[in-house]
Amino acid sequence: MIIILIRTILLYLFVLFCIRLMGKGELSEMQPFELVILLMISELASLPMENTALPLVNGFTAIIGLLFIQVVLSYITLKSEKARGMICGKPSILINHGNINEKEMKRLRINMNDLIEQMRVKNYHNLTDVEFAILETNGDLSVIPKAEKKNVTLEDLHISPSYDGLPVTLIIDGHINDDNLKKIDCSRDWLLSQIKTKGVNHPKQVLFCYADSNKEIYVHKKDKV
Repeated sequence: MIIILIRTILLYLFVLFCIRLMGKGELSEMQPFELVILLMISELASLPMENTALPLVNGFTAIIGLLFIQVVLSYITLKSEKARGMICGKPSILINHGNINEKEMKRLRINMNDLIEQMRVKNYHNLTDVEFAILETNGDLSVIPKAEKKNVTLEDLHISPSYDGLPVTLIIDGHINDDNLKKIDCSRDWLLSQIKTKGVNHPKQVLFCYADSNKEIYVHKKDKV
């Protein structure tokens, strides 16, 4: 039992390390070859966990081999557009200038219910509002609305927005983040005085606190037990 637990922990840490090496893209929207490699890695990791007779190094070696393949394929697709088209495929236009491309939908075996469902997910409920709908190589649907259906932006209204910047987290679950305080060039005393203006006497009472680009403090208190 202890041996199985140790092997499981080692394999988990090794697979986690490999996935981190593969990049953050693998954790969100994957290309077909990336999905295949992840599925194979999970299968190879499970075999040494289930069968203690298999040497652990065999699982490590096979996973490293797959990791090497993934890195090589990623590099090839990065450098060659032609190779990328062969390995990852090409985007497919399902709606072209407002017209449904039936031939392409049949080729991809996509029915109208699937298309309409994906359109609703993208907040487009009427096909007449769409100029282009493109099925990307990772399976996601990109929708480009018709010109008259696009959302009005501040640029369209000739309004210059103020720069918001990124919020900086200062307190999480009662713990002060000193590194982030240094980033905004502020001290603990300043933070304590700021949260007191929000009716908080101690950081332990704070669930979440952050500062915006103007150093305005926002505080969310913990629920009282």
